[in-house]
Amino acid sequence: MSVQEVLSEVDKDLPFYRQSEGGVTITGGEPLLQAEFVTELLRTCRERGIHTAIETSGHVSWKTLQKVLTHLDLLLYDIKHMDDRQHMAFTGVGNELILDNLHKAADFGSRIIIRVAVVPGYNDSSDNLRATAAYARSLPGVEEIHILPYHRLGEAKYERLGRAYTLRGISALERDAMQEQTRLMESYGLRVSIGG
Repeated sequence: MSVQEVLSEVDKDLPFYRQSEGGVTITGGEPLLQAEFVTELLRTCRERGIHTAIETSGHVSWKTLQKVLTHLDLLLYDIKHMDDRQHMAFTGVGNELILDNLHKAADFGSRIIIRVAVVPGYNDSSDNLRATAAYARSLPGVEEIHILPYHRLGEAKYERLGRAYTLRGISALERDAMQEQTRLMESYGLRVSIGG
């Protein structure tokens, strides 16, 4: 789709955005792999007075992220693991660029919500959640974390693509465990919600 085609869909919901104070959130996959398109879409939405948000892993060049930030009201930033080795083992890339970009985005003045998809046996340890909360608390503009319960919705997609689903057999944490993690992260002075 072109930017104009997307905007024609956005325009259909303008009355709702005005009433709810909502707007456009761009997510993916990784939307910044189409940075030029995303930047133009966000720029045009902001010119029309539409609230803009993007969800990203931040694994892009700072130059790419910075272009988008100039047209953004809210940055939804995914953190998968604070330990670089663990991040590399489970995602195939380290987290240095991701954390560096998050720090730069905070210094840029962006309003940021950190999102953590909690995967049992991967990033649900108290040590990792404490490290995530401490890092988030150290950044200006970050006052909120969303912890997202693991789900297995991707399993069927992998099967259709003929790919191995490496997280097969993992189940979401119980509600009590998620609430315990919420309290742990709240102890760092952050607003924390389950879902988001």
